[in-house]
Amino acid sequence: MRKDKIIYSINIEDVQNVAQQELGRKLVPSELKIVEDKIGDQIDWFEAIASVINYHIAQHETAQTT
Repeated sequence: MRKDKIIYSINIEDVQNVAQQELGRKLVPSELKIVEDKIGDQIDWFEAIASVINYHIAQHETAQTT
């Protein structure tokens, strides 16, 4: 598998759907830029990846060895 393959992404529509639910409106371009610049700081990527590995992969390996 390619090392640079994107596994998950968030697009403008995703952000606008959340904004509509949270604010009752869509974000303007300057607000979208803030989300774009800051969203990576808010997501604990290591914990998200580790959680999936531990729950879905490690448990599966444990079940196969028992």
